[in-house]
Order: sequence, then structure tokens, then C-alpha cells
Amino acid sequence: LYFIGGLLKHAKGFTAITNPLVNSYKRLTPGYEAPVYIAWSERNRSPLVRVPAARGVGTRAELRSPDPSCNPYLAFAVMLKAGIDGIKNQIDPGEPVSQNIYTMNKEEKESLGIESLPSTLNEALLELDKDKVVKSALTGHILENYIEAKREEWENYRIQVHQWELDRYLTVY
Repeated sequence: LYFIGGLLKHAKGFTAITNPLVNSYKRLTPGYEAPVYIAWSERNRSPLVRVPAARGVGTRAELRSPDPSCNPYLAFAVMLKAGIDGIKNQIDPGEPVSQNIYTMNKEEKESLGIESLPSTLNEALLELDKDKVVKSALTGHILENYIEAKREEWENYRIQVHQWELDRYLTVY
């Protein structure tokens, strides 16, 4: 369970790696397929990590947020580093959450200590910058170039005028 504790502790920090595109965050929305709540469960599919109850001979843990567009080598490196940190530092993941987190109100989530993943690439990059463990999984030049490219991608996205904005505001203002 300590491995899961590490994943939960560093989830915000590794999200920029596991969800690398501005569009990755369109699927990280409460109620959609990919979970956004940092918690774990045995049967419930709303938390970030699920350990299926039917285990048979082996057990697996599912980290359910990575985007198919992520680089699997970088993603695995940061997830492994986070999990190993959990084992080394005996990070307790807390009790499994059996309720559907999507139906909980803000107070219920707060009382259980359930936080959310970053909701934009920019937020994820800020969280990555704060997480020394996750950053240590990648060598200096890879990390530096990755962050630089992702910040440029975010900035280019941020300054674009999207069709929704034109449709919504052009005739009104």
C-alpha cells in the first residue's frame, strides 16, 4: 500500500508528464471517464487509483489518469519514482474510498482529504515544478526541455482565439 501512498502524494506533480497536452485536461473533468480525485479504492472507479477486489493469484493497482498521448517511458519513470518514494517513506495512502466521489459535496471530499488533479496543463506544470521527487525521475536536460516545450505549448494555446469564443462573443460585443 505504500506504493499507492507515493502515487497519491505525487499525483499532482506527475500529471504534467502523464497528461502532456492541453487537450488532456478536457478528459480530466469530474464525471468523465478519467478520474480527477486523488484517492484510492478497491471497487469504486471514481478515485485515481483502483485495486480491483477480484485478485486471484496476483494483485494489480490501476492508475487511471494517464492520457494515451503521454510518453510511456517518461510516465513510467515518474510513476515508479513516486511509488518507490511511497515505499521508502512509508507513505500511508489512507483508507480506500468506497463511495462514488462524483456524488460527494465539497465538505465530504474535504473531510476525507480528497484533492483534485490539476485542471490545466499550466496548473500541472506548476505542480511539477514543486515536486522534487517527480523531477528527480528525469535527467536535467530531459526535464528542462520538456518543461520548456510544455510552457510554450500552454502559452500558444492560451493566446489563441477559439471558435467557441467567436460564436459566443462576436455578435454580443
